[in-house]
Amino acid sequence: MAWRQILKRSANARVVASKSLKYAPSSITTSAESSCSCLQGLRYHDVSMKVSLIRCFHASPELLARRRDEDSFGLKTARRESNKGKFRKREIGKPPVEAAYVPPKPKKTVKSSQDKTVDIFEGMAVVELAKQSGASITTLQDILVNVGEKVDSEFEPLSIDVAELVVMELGFNVRRIHSSEGTEILPRPPVVTVMGHVDHGKTSLLDALRQTSLVAKEAGGITQHMGAFVVGMSTGASITFLDTPGHAAFSAMRKRGAAVTDIVVLVVAADDGVMPQTLEAIAHANAANVPIVVAINKCDKPAADPERVKNQLGAEGLELEDWGGKVQVVEVSAVKKTGLDDLEVALLLQAEMMNLKARVDGPAQAYVVEARLDKGRGPLTTAIVKAGTLVCGQHVVVGHEWGRIRAIRDMVGKSTDKARPAMPVEIEGLKGLPMAGDDIIVVDSEERARMLSSGRKKKFEKDRVRKINEERTENLEPSEDVPKRAEMPVIVKADVQGTVQAVTDALKTLNSPQLFVNVVHVGVGSVTQSDVDLAQACGACIVGFNVKSPPTSVSQAATQAGIKILMHSIIYHLLDDFGNLVVDKAPGTFETQVAGEAEVLNIFELKGRSKAKGDDVKIAGCRVIDGCFTRSSTMRLLRSGEVVFEGSCISLKREKQDVDTVAKGNECGLVIRDWHDFQVGDIIQCLEQVLVKPKFISSESGTVRIEC
Repeated sequence: MAWRQILKRSANARVVASKSLKYAPSSITTSAESSCSCLQGLRYHDVSMKVSLIRCFHASPELLARRRDEDSFGLKTARRESNKGKFRKREIGKPPVEAAYVPPKPKKTVKSSQDKTVDIFEGMAVVELAKQSGASITTLQDILVNVGEKVDSEFEPLSIDVAELVVMELGFNVRRIHSSEGTEILPRPPVVTVMGHVDHGKTSLLDALRQTSLVAKEAGGITQHMGAFVVGMSTGASITFLDTPGHAAFSAMRKRGAAVTDIVVLVVAADDGVMPQTLEAIAHANAANVPIVVAINKCDKPAADPERVKNQLGAEGLELEDWGGKVQVVEVSAVKKTGLDDLEVALLLQAEMMNLKARVDGPAQAYVVEARLDKGRGPLTTAIVKAGTLVCGQHVVVGHEWGRIRAIRDMVGKSTDKARPAMPVEIEGLKGLPMAGDDIIVVDSEERARMLSSGRKKKFEKDRVRKINEERTENLEPSEDVPKRAEMPVIVKADVQGTVQAVTDALKTLNSPQLFVNVVHVGVGSVTQSDVDLAQACGACIVGFNVKSPPTSVSQAATQAGIKILMHSIIYHLLDDFGNLVVDKAPGTFETQVAGEAEVLNIFELKGRSKAKGDDVKIAGCRVIDGCFTRSSTMRLLRSGEVVFEGSCISLKREKQDVDTVAKGNECGLVIRDWHDFQVGDIIQCLEQVLVKPKFISSESGTVRIEC
């Protein structure tokens, strides 16, 4: 009875509340105020009544209108979003799905900031270095403290060596910008590089100019090194010449020669014309923005045609002087020694037009042409001075090697105390063997040379490891279409540093989809026991180019370990021998080839066979017209030249006897699985899988490749 009274009174309260809301003045806007006015007359304070009243409260018309607007626009309250999915029913009874683990695909490495190159110069301020590198001034000041330099202000100038140490510590590449200003600037001789195709007479032409015979000293009669020497002309002037090899394997040498030269002499044989290395030399000269003087050699030969050579050069974009251009053309003969005076005049005229001058005072800037290792004198570096004066006793940094110059010799072998611009010299005293193409930098002290060399070695090692990691990441997930490649580890030893690089590049050109030439170690000098131990550890072969044969003990150790040593002094023979070795190492690919062909002459049918023996069988009576038929091979049926069916042979008989093979000219009967529609005149081919090895191809220009 009490509950009925409570419910009745609560209903009356709701009616009163709704009436009060209907006739309330406009100032009443909230549901809380209206509910309070309705509850003032109630005398019951029971908890259950309060709960029931609270459950019956309504919002104001304004809040209801706002909620309707939110629902119409698809908006949801935060309470709904927070509770969404909290009490979702759990699915019971379904077992977990077992799926194979799929490793994530490796992300492609984006070109890192370590490939950035920062230009530095002498007297560079910290604020300028921060602007060039993108690092903060605080970071640069911390690095300067670590390298032992105290800088009080961000505008204080730095030496170029300290700036390089800071940039290398940041992980960037460095490019030095040297100032050409000096108190003593004098004219200098031109540096001329002789370039052209192999066997076009480059070295013979230089021998005719300086009255020597270097061709006889080279193995095979071709130039395989990069030489530098000074030639005194009949007019009293001197010209520094660089002789570059013409073989395709020595492209890096020709590129270095064009980078350091002032004028390029392009030698073209009058009886041979423009060849691949001729075009490459033109490209190197254009890339270095160096003028070209064309020397058409071998004009004394009966088959010489200089006009044809000029037309070919003009077709390649050279603006010849005879046709209104700027490229001088001189017809010479190294054998008859004709036209040499005209070539001398052309070179001196070109040098006079360029107005070549260089700074003589101050520290020297030089360029490494070649480097070799001498047993008695240690590392020897052939270099050309570009500016300044190189003095004996100075501390230098060459690449990531350093040392103190003990001796300077000219190319004749005569000792000298200093070397001036455009003078080729041989430097003795480095701690290690530098790379051909490195710059020679003069530093103030031994401590600075050590620090700079150590920083460059660390940077070089970091870049090498990063490059290996990037290549390894790219090869983590090879494509399914690309066949697996066999690896051919190689150790390269040669007489000079430039030849080591050239031989290494030439061997890498033999990389193919089936085989990868991995040069695990390079060095200058003869083959030693340590090379044999390294080759045995990694299963490599040893390539020795233009070096002495290894001692008997080393040869015997290599023979016992099963290590192959290839010793050659001519690049042609080396590439041929190594190419044939690579072909044998390659796994090869299986290809389907036609082993024989037969023509269907008649059709025989076996009927009424028992269930145990199977259904009716149709036999094709054939005559082998080419090759040989084998029962284990796959058969291909051709009708009117089109392939109709391919299947395996389940029976091959000759004269009612099962045979394995049927030769050409014999008749046979064969049955093909799942095929019964033979017709007279059909051609049946016997297919077989043949392992095809790649081919080693060597062109006349000297380029080699592996054709798969």
